Amino acid sequence: MLPVITDPAFYAVAIPAVLLMGISKSGFGAGFGALAVPLMALAVPVPQAAAVMLPLLAIMDGFGLKALWRETDRALLKLLLPAGLLGTVIGTLSFGLLAPRTVAGIVGGITLVFLAIRVFFPPKADAPPPSRALGVIAATTSGFTSFVAHAGGPPIGFYLLPLKLPPIRFTATLAVFFAAINLSKWIPYAALGLIDLKNMGTSLVLAPLAPVGVWLGVRLVRVIPQALFYRLFSLGMLLTGSKLLWDGLR
Repeated sequence: MLPVITDPAFYAVAIPAVLLMGISKSGFGAGFGALAVPLMALAVPVPQAAAVMLPLLAIMDGFGLKALWRETDRALLKLLLPAGLLGTVIGTLSFGLLAPRTVAGIVGGITLVFLAIRVFFPPKADAPPPSRALGVIAATTSGFTSFVAHAGGPPIGFYLLPLKLPPIRFTATLAVFFAAINLSKWIPYAALGLIDLKNMGTSLVLAPLAPVGVWLGVRLVRVIPQALFYRLFSLGMLLTGSKLLWDGLR
C-alpha cells in the first residue's frame, strides 16, 4: 500500500482545495483555482502541495478536454502555448533558488498588478484587442506561476478578459492551454524530487474529488450570464493575489 499524508488538518484544507480547483478547471470561477495550493500550504510546504495537486490536475484536464475540446480558440493557442511552455522552463530553473514564501509573494504581486491595471485602466468599448506581445508576456508569466504554484489563471486571464470571448470559448481555450502546461511539468517535478510515493499516494486518496469539481463547473459555466462570469473571475484574481501576497510578506 502506498504511504499517504495522515494529518487530518491536511485533508481539512485539501478537500475544498481540490473541489475548488476542479470547478475552476471548467472556467467557472477560474481565478479561484489559484487558491488551491495556498490552501494546501496551510498544512504542508508549497512544493509538496504542488506535487500532490499535479496528478489531480491531470485527471481534471482529461475531463475538461473531453467536455470542451471542440470549443477552443486554436488561433489563440498558437500564440499563447509556446510562451506558456517557456514560462515553465523559467519556473524549473528558478524553483530551487526561491523560497516558497518568496514564490507566493511574487505570484500574488503579479496577480494584483494585473488586476489593478484591468480595474483602473479598463479598455474602452471601441478599443482594439490587446497586442500579441502582451499575450506572450501574460502567457509566459502564466507558465511560470503555474509551474511554481499551479496559479497560472490570473496572468493569462488578464490578457483574455479584454477579448470578451464567449464564456464557453474562454473556458475551452484555458482548458487546452493548461492541459499542455500541466503535462510539461511532470519531468521537471520528478527531477526536483517532488514525485515520490507519499505525494502520489495522497493524490490517489483525493482523486475521486477531481471529476466532481469539474462536473460542477461545466454545468455552471454553460448557464451563467457572461457579465457575472467575468466578475467572478476578477474576484478570484483579487482573493488569490491578496492571499499569496500575504503569504509572501507575513
